[in-house]
Amino acid sequence: MTGSLSPNPTPQGSAGPAEPPRQPLTPTSPPDDAVLPARHPEAPAPGTAIGSHYVHCFGCGPQQTGGLQMDVRAGEGLDVTAEFVVKPLHQGGPGLAHGGILVTAMDETLGSLNWLLHTAAVTGRLESDFVRPVPVDSLLHIRAWVTGVVGRKIYCAGEGRIGGPEGPVAIRAQALFIQVKLEHFTTHGRPEDIKAALDDPDLFKRARAFEVNP
Repeated sequence: MTGSLSPNPTPQGSAGPAEPPRQPLTPTSPPDDAVLPARHPEAPAPGTAIGSHYVHCFGCGPQQTGGLQMDVRAGEGLDVTAEFVVKPLHQGGPGLAHGGILVTAMDETLGSLNWLLHTAAVTGRLESDFVRPVPVDSLLHIRAWVTGVVGRKIYCAGEGRIGGPEGPVAIRAQALFIQVKLEHFTTHGRPEDIKAALDDPDLFKRARAFEVNP
């Protein structure tokens, strides 16, 4: 038998091993011309709670009693951390978090990165890898970070760990967000909800409802 069974055989005439095969790019992988933008000067201070962008949001809304009610905090750079506790009503299999709930938590956290760039953006694509099950009553700690920006496209990634930042990885995700204008929400949202948000007498809450949509 001839040839090599090595996964990275040394090519003829080479003094060292061959370069490992490059991982194929996906729509959520930042292209070669992507750049890491500067953190916006009006971004939330590191360590501060970002808070809910909309009280009825399933991911972060305080009035969504069955939602995730996630606590998201700004990091030092272009990163955020978030946590939520898996409740019994978040079950998929007996005693385990539903996979869709975990993806929602990742989407919410990745979307919160937009606060650091001070731009409104919506999810264009999200890819996830489920690493291990997450039991009910567990704390899921998520860290997310920006990986690059090209035009209106924002690339980001994150991982969720059981119990805290040093716990075992349960889920990983990469996503592509697309920057949009206010009309994206006012054109496509349910009219009564749009009106209620626009009629809020609190100017800060009114603006915040449309600023970020994970």
